[in-house]
Amino acid sequence: MDAMILAGGLGVRLHPLTKVLPKPLLPIGERAVLEIQIERLRSYGIKNVYLSTNYKSAFIESYFKMNPQDGISLTVIKEEVPLGTAGPVRLLKDKLSEPFILMNGDILTLLDFGKFYDFALQEKTCLTVAIKRHITPFAFGNIFFEDNHVTRIEEKKDLINYILTRIYVMTPEIFDHIPDNAYYGMDHLIQSLLKKQIPVSVYKMDEYWLDIGQIDDLQKAEEEYTAEINRLGCEGL
Repeated sequence: MDAMILAGGLGVRLHPLTKVLPKPLLPIGERAVLEIQIERLRSYGIKNVYLSTNYKSAFIESYFKMNPQDGISLTVIKEEVPLGTAGPVRLLKDKLSEPFILMNGDILTLLDFGKFYDFALQEKTCLTVAIKRHITPFAFGNIFFEDNHVTRIEEKKDLINYILTRIYVMTPEIFDHIPDNAYYGMDHLIQSLLKKQIPVSVYKMDEYWLDIGQIDDLQKAEEEYTAEINRLGCEGL
């Protein structure tokens, strides 16, 4: 298995921290988010990881020169212009001939990448997306009425959605559906495939997952991820 990590975002919601460091290098404990991701991928036998960079690319390249990752071949690919969340995949067209994993560089997860990858191979589609059930507590009850009189009241219910975790398995066929050297989002890619009636597979994950989008998420990540690691007894992950 090979993997690509998207590490080129501006991280605007994490200002002022990301004015100093690119978002994937923000620390969780003593290690950068990106370093934790790479170690997690390595534990599932992934040998080659491609880092797609743009904003503060030199920081990421320097970081891994000073902190080499044992057992992993890292290749830093610089986007000459921002390419979005799907556009950078096209940069691997001449490098990969087997299915590969794609993930964003600002998430922490304990996803079983082996099971996810095997599921995707069985599906035999060019794109498999990992999704997760997300529950949002709703604070208010819903009241129904006609004219000036109440007819019914409905107790507050949690809002349940399935969200994209921004972790994918792709086959080389996907390269034919992504424009060359153009900003292209994952949402555009999925919509384009569906419009062409090309199936997209879904993998429901139950494991820990956190999007580090705002400053408060950093503290949350350190507390939750560490606690989850201790609970599962995952050494060094």
